[in-house]
Amino acid sequence: MHDWALPNECRTPVLDPAVTLVPVRPLLDRIRQAITARHYSRRTERAYTAWVRRYLAFHRGRAALEMGSAEVTQFLTGLAVRGHVSASTQNQALSALIFLYREVFGRPLEGLDAVRAKSSVRLPVVLSRSEVAAVLQRLQGMPRLMSALMYGAGLRLLECARLRVKDVDFDRGEITVRDGKGRKDRMTLLPSTLPPPLTAYLQRVRRLYEADRLEGAGHVALPDALDRKYPRASSEWAWQWIFPASRGYLDPATSQRRRHHLHETVLQRAFRDAVRAAGITKAATCHTLRHSFATHLLDSGYDIRTIQELLGHSDVATTMVYTHVLNRGGRGVRSPLDQP
Repeated sequence: MHDWALPNECRTPVLDPAVTLVPVRPLLDRIRQAITARHYSRRTERAYTAWVRRYLAFHRGRAALEMGSAEVTQFLTGLAVRGHVSASTQNQALSALIFLYREVFGRPLEGLDAVRAKSSVRLPVVLSRSEVAAVLQRLQGMPRLMSALMYGAGLRLLECARLRVKDVDFDRGEITVRDGKGRKDRMTLLPSTLPPPLTAYLQRVRRLYEADRLEGAGHVALPDALDRKYPRASSEWAWQWIFPASRGYLDPATSQRRRHHLHETVLQRAFRDAVRAAGITKAATCHTLRHSFATHLLDSGYDIRTIQELLGHSDVATTMVYTHVLNRGGRGVRSPLDQP
């Protein structure tokens, strides 16, 4: 979230002396508890609590329970008119406030004048096969291997960063994506060209892990309550991150010395530099590799349902956007300018 999401006059609010300010922290704690109880992601928690903060700041510290649909509409209108936020940003703010009133207060918003903003329908940016090769050639080490996995298996950036040793089955040529978008698991393929470099890379990671263990470290965070169910799992090799961070940290809750997985910004910077070095003018990001994976599979003749399963889309309509990408360039029609 950014400051531009607020009208200028709300960045330093001038408070009405008649308004009694309500402490924000207890409300945010209630939101976090409600989000945790529903097993929403940490990113959702950060986004929702940030929007509630902005909502309260917009209304100069009034108690959220004293407000309702009219104040929510006013806030969202300010975002669109003064903040010039995108449709997706406005819709995220609306979702956060709907969650606040419905799930935290038990008082659904009624008569809400502000409707969800209509999002723009945009075709994804896709690299050609030669462009993908050019980018990969300009990457080295861990960023190259991660980029190859994202393109070769259709992984999202965080799905790739969060891979654990046990998630890769070399014998079956499969990768298990755990807790992907929408908290869904799925299976995808392990490209046949990657086992040799991935095996060699994991040998180096294993040496790092063993060195950590000798120093009393070598732990990783586990999902949900698995650390209580399997107390030793956090230090087992199978649960280690395939792409660990270069530095460890001390977990205050367990006093364990752990490593997090590589932060996504490391790969994002390396990929951006590689795209620039390759002379590619497309607005390509790490996620472009996933788009390219789907488009190139369609171009090779694979059916849309298979690609849907590999990508983990709940609705085939989401996957169908790649058919529009293939239709670009005149939909196969010959221009009259090119005809004799």
